[in-house]
Amino acid sequence: MTTLLTGATGFVGSAVARVLAERGHDLRLLVRAGSDRRNVAGLDAELVTGDLTDPASLDRAAAGCRYVVHVAADYRIWVRDPQEMLRANVGGAVAMVRAAGRAGAERIVHCSSVAALGLIGDGTLSDEDTPAKESDFIGTYKRSKFLAEQAVLALARAENLPVVIVNPAAPVGPRDIKPTPTGKMIRDAAAGQMPAYIDTGLNIVHVDDVALGHVLALERGRIHERYVLGGENMPLKDVLALVADVAGRRPPSIRLPEGAVWPVAWVMEMFANLTGIPPLVTRDHLKMARKKMFYSSAKAIRELGYQPRPVRLAVEDAVAWFRANGMLK
Repeated sequence: MTTLLTGATGFVGSAVARVLAERGHDLRLLVRAGSDRRNVAGLDAELVTGDLTDPASLDRAAAGCRYVVHVAADYRIWVRDPQEMLRANVGGAVAMVRAAGRAGAERIVHCSSVAALGLIGDGTLSDEDTPAKESDFIGTYKRSKFLAEQAVLALARAENLPVVIVNPAAPVGPRDIKPTPTGKMIRDAAAGQMPAYIDTGLNIVHVDDVALGHVLALERGRIHERYVLGGENMPLKDVLALVADVAGRRPPSIRLPEGAVWPVAWVMEMFANLTGIPPLVTRDHLKMARKKMFYSSAKAIRELGYQPRPVRLAVEDAVAWFRANGMLK
């Protein structure tokens, strides 16, 4: 059974590729020309060159595939050109699902994000049924993931395509080569470069659990349903303290009020717009931090048999990998 996977050179996608290989799938990986392929080195897989903005290349990649798992996405908190992210995350997702449908795929898994779900934000757990509308979403990334999910679901229902959606929380673990925004936070905290924190919260999960969740959705998920793939809900202060403990450092002790950081974020964004260098903090960061991003994975646990491991193991694996790969001095 040939399975097409997009995004395999990235963090989550490379973990999904390994789980699929372990479960006997013949892998075909869509890769961009000139992409960093360290994460797929050594994998027994067919590499097909293509791009989410090139529908013809997606048709070629999907041809003859029994399953399609779409993980590729542009994951950045700040972008100089929002349309670039929208083309990849929204247009690319729809194009990939269309190509999978034309190829006659028996099952299509679309990797969305908890960023595409409604959010209560007061510490109450949100889930797949929490109401949401486009105006709720702060920043281009969250908006793009919401719009992509809505477009994919609409297409799947209109054309009766066998699509299942997964919504990962904040994954942590090995092979975060860029790193992702969450991985950068873990790396910086482990390096002692985050002496202060903002009062917010997030759901941290091991990337390998997220990967297995994708495959469980492929095998057991109900068509046109969504599944949160999360781990533990934690205040940011506790996340950073855990990272410090694993790395053998002192935890941050300074809580910053939003008002004190707002001018810094504004200046950093202005500098980023002039230079193209991503800012360390943005106004969207601060707006998002006003709500605790806590989610329930009960549906995935109940219907898929999803069982995330303790978050400490995710942090330990992430810190060890950053050290081993020279990304943590």
